Amino acid sequence: MSSFPPVQSVVRAIELIKALNRHPISSLDMLHRETRLPKPSVVRLLQTLSSVGLVRQGPQHGTYYLTSEVRSLAAGFHSEPKAIEVAAPVLEAFTARHKWPMTLTLLDGQSAVVRYSTIPNSPLSLLHSTVGLRHSLVSRALGRAILAFCEADERDAIIDLLQQSSLPEDQPARDRARFVALLDEVRERGYALRDPAVRPVSNTVAVPIFERGRVLGSIGLTWFSSTHKPEEALRRYLADLQQASSEISRRLSEGQAEHAPERLAG
Repeated sequence: MSSFPPVQSVVRAIELIKALNRHPISSLDMLHRETRLPKPSVVRLLQTLSSVGLVRQGPQHGTYYLTSEVRSLAAGFHSEPKAIEVAAPVLEAFTARHKWPMTLTLLDGQSAVVRYSTIPNSPLSLLHSTVGLRHSLVSRALGRAILAFCEADERDAIIDLLQQSSLPEDQPARDRARFVALLDEVRERGYALRDPAVRPVSNTVAVPIFERGRVLGSIGLTWFSSTHKPEEALRRYLADLQQASSEISRRLSEGQAEHAPERLAG
């Protein structure tokens, strides 16, 4: 180990990046609380990180977020994210039992990005691959299941950004009251369905996954609309889907990634 003391400015910058990485958008107060750094120090570090393209100011005064440039800091790291390692065996076991493809998405800015899919294991898939696809947080089940379970200030900040989006699937967010009511309904019932106007040939039911109480992403099952009405799909699969979510969330919180559950009850 080095005999020199750590460079505190570097330590503080790294702690600030970690704090920014926990939320899509962070306020100065949030960063002050999470890093325990004086606000003037937080502001100076934010300005420094902004000058090298790692941070930008959010749409609301006093908010900040990491840019995609931050990925360059991990360009040499090739291990799969912990969420994928944990979720993959659980989703594969689900597809082995029910045959339908399963998807894991993680929150990335204003979208839910597909990080893992069991499409290669499923005989009942319309697509060859979905990994890397970005799903709307407004219209897609996988996105709604994430946004509905975000903390209130995080959700409000994301909705602010979505209201500025030009993407057709994000347009319902412009009616804020109606969209918030929809999210409240999703949170109350514990699952989300896709907007029926989007890709009516199929449908998806999705539930959130958590790491130590914070929503991290979502998992979802997709089926052909011709085979099940939504209420029948919910009756058949929702309990197992929620159990899979609980298993993944437990393993994420406990740092487990080694083994799939032997059986999903249903």
